[in-house]
Amino acid sequence: EVSRILIDQYGGEVPREMDEMLKLPGVGRKTANCVIVFAFQDAAIPVDTHVHRISNRWGIADTREPEETEIVLMEKVPKELWVELNDLMVQFGQTICRPIGPQCDKCPLTDLCDYDSNKLDD
Repeated sequence: EVSRILIDQYGGEVPREMDEMLKLPGVGRKTANCVIVFAFQDAAIPVDTHVHRISNRWGIADTREPEETEIVLMEKVPKELWVELNDLMVQFGQTICRPIGPQCDKCPLTDLCDYDSNKLDD
């Protein structure tokens, strides 16, 4: 279905604008931001579960939805750092700051983090 729409309405080209991408079925902000970054090499912040979780744990954001986190990060982080920040946060979230069993003892940023201080002692 998306292929047909791209051919019929966009001349076979993926639109570069976020608003146009969001009109495509199954395309949300994260996917659109990934296209902007990886296909068009432009600045965007594809907020996945890792970026959302870490932003909230570190107190950068106090949000419930990834879309809200994206807005906060865009306001607080210089545009030239968006892509690099996203890459680093995704990697960090996959290896150290995991959703379950985060490795706080290996984290160099525990002073910034709300997770460890809010954790109940076993």
